Amino acid sequence: MLNFKTGDLCKLKADAIIIPVCEDSEIHDNSTVISIINHTGTAKEFKGAKDDELTLFDLPAVKTPRIIFLGLGKIKKIDSESLRAFCGKSVKKCIGKKLGEILIVVPSATKLDNEMQIIIESMMEGAFLGNHLFDKYKKDKKNSPLKKVAFFVEPQILKKFSGLPSRVEIFCSGTILAREWVSIPSNDKIPEQLAKDMAASAGKESLKVKIFDEQKLKRLGFGAMLAVASGSSNNPRLLILEYAPKGAKKTIAFVGKGITFDSGGINLKPSGSLEDMKMDMSGAAAVAATLISAAKIKPEARIIGAIPIVENMLSGDATRPGDIVTSYDGKTIEINNTDAEGRLILADAISYVIKEYKPDILIDVATLTGACVVALGEKIAGLFSPDDELAEKIIQSAKKTGERCWRMPLPEDYREYLKSEFADISNMSSSKWGGAITATLFLSEFIKDTRWAHIDIAGPAYTKKGTDYCGPGGTGFGVRLLCDLIQKL
Repeated sequence: MLNFKTGDLCKLKADAIIIPVCEDSEIHDNSTVISIINHTGTAKEFKGAKDDELTLFDLPAVKTPRIIFLGLGKIKKIDSESLRAFCGKSVKKCIGKKLGEILIVVPSATKLDNEMQIIIESMMEGAFLGNHLFDKYKKDKKNSPLKKVAFFVEPQILKKFSGLPSRVEIFCSGTILAREWVSIPSNDKIPEQLAKDMAASAGKESLKVKIFDEQKLKRLGFGAMLAVASGSSNNPRLLILEYAPKGAKKTIAFVGKGITFDSGGINLKPSGSLEDMKMDMSGAAAVAATLISAAKIKPEARIIGAIPIVENMLSGDATRPGDIVTSYDGKTIEINNTDAEGRLILADAISYVIKEYKPDILIDVATLTGACVVALGEKIAGLFSPDDELAEKIIQSAKKTGERCWRMPLPEDYREYLKSEFADISNMSSSKWGGAITATLFLSEFIKDTRWAHIDIAGPAYTKKGTDYCGPGGTGFGVRLLCDLIQKL
């Protein structure tokens, strides 16, 4: 879908050419581009301010019939995320106009005081992600994605970054795969089915795949995970994906929370909190899609993806508040809130991965707590880690990909809130405050000496309203972040 074009812009054919324009500065060096922009001078209402738009048709000597100028605003505010958003918005506009192929002009790296790779990569990401339409359940499919998006650059840029389009497509395809899994309703992704679907996608990339059914989980002692699953007629699954190149000297493990629907169990969620609970497996989707993407880019490290998949329902067999279960690790857990279920399935999966694969680094990704959304809102993930070096690398990847993370504290004295009079630990804090922190401290009890980080994506994993490069539903948050991080570890 993505490619480069170069040459004389006036002679290139497409359904539309998209040219970004800055409000207070010229951001292009190509003389032809500048001369085309000069045609906007006749439209006084177009100044290049953010969200300004002007379309000119059939310009003299230009073979493409439609030129769309879009404002980026002031030059000081143009960064990789604004470029990503610009391209996503451009693609969406063209989808709405029923176009098939467009050409986006890339601004000058010198003028933007940025690296050309970052500029191109961000723009391509925005275009590819903005071209995704989740209309699987629509009888009337009103729009179709664009067939091709090309980026106009100078010849030397094309030569230097010729491999970039395919690389961006790999990471963004993974993001879209995760989006699709998240947006599918819970009735079409019960644990058994979701595990099969993820395994099928992983198998196409020659990843090693293991699926543990309920009986195997019982034999192995996944007591915490099975406690969450006990109220549902749909049995749990543990999916293990492995990318294992020859000679790998480091093992990185990702663990993703996979609750296909979260009713809250006996601690039933109130109305208004249930409707979007199909998204409570966003961490699982991010991890599976990351492993699939990693298999395509072929990093040197061995990578493990562990995905516990469970439906949290209530019935006569459901776990009750006050029940005590034994985790895979051997610790007993008093379940004081059945809606604090994500940490239970993660605890067992984390313990299993550490015992069986002995990873050098383990990162879990989960829609873990509403408390994190209260703290950081719906667009920023909470990052927790006792490892400064690992946390900094995650922050760097978050900044590069636009998948924002904010590092949160892990105060030791908050551990007091997890004490139980009857078991080794409680799954629920005795305080109503700091819930994202205490949930992470619960997970830390199962980490042992492994380098570890927890990313709470409860806020950015799902959006009810579309953004510039994402429609309503799953966002695929975490895939591009983790793919970039793999290259830093």
